[in-house]
Amino acid sequence: MKPPDVSDDVRSRLAIALDVDDLVEAGRLGRRMLPWFSVAKIGLELFSAAGPEAVGAFVDQGYKVFLDMKLHDIPTTVGRASRVLGSLGVSYVTVHSSGGVDMLSAAVDGLHEGASAAGLCPPAVLAVTVLTSEPNAPRTVLEERLTFASEANCGGVVCAASDLGQVSRLAPELLTVVPGIRPEGVASHDQGRPATPSTAIQNGAGILVIGRAVTAADEPEVAASAIAMEVANAI
Repeated sequence: MKPPDVSDDVRSRLAIALDVDDLVEAGRLGRRMLPWFSVAKIGLELFSAAGPEAVGAFVDQGYKVFLDMKLHDIPTTVGRASRVLGSLGVSYVTVHSSGGVDMLSAAVDGLHEGASAAGLCPPAVLAVTVLTSEPNAPRTVLEERLTFASEANCGGVVCAASDLGQVSRLAPELLTVVPGIRPEGVASHDQGRPATPSTAIQNGAGILVIGRAVTAADEPEVAASAIAMEVANAI
């Protein structure tokens, strides 16, 4: 398929989830998806298989790297781990907001220290609020975790599309990163609160994380193009 003319505005709103355990396979997928996506999400599976090398591979391809580690430990441990991650050239790192303000603050500080030592721009902490696979979490939990993220000076949050209204009311300064995106007619798999790309964008999503809707499609380029067009029409 001929690479499309996708605007930078659309590409900046799309992250491809590279949820595989092989760096060669992930690299091939990254090169195929670059015309549509500006952010590459590296999760636990790929980072466990390839480590920091995975980050460098996608930075070299021209992506911003979203390292989905979901850190959660005592503040000292999270701070030290974040210092290492901050030196790798990533743009975003996820940390569980349930760990509280001190832990989130340690992650923010650690990422800044690591990036500064390496001469890089500091990554943003994305505080994971309520997983999209948890459809029955009380609304008070989201409110508390948004407060933690704001007080810790996180750069953004990971939340379901259905939570975007509450985020915009309580923490409008935070970038919203939304997984669980499924175009009409695509299976929701293990996502308890899926949303279409247009619904998420219209409700205020900053970045959409796209995984199996593209990577498991018979024709990934065709699926990516359709999602990009839907996003373009919704912006």
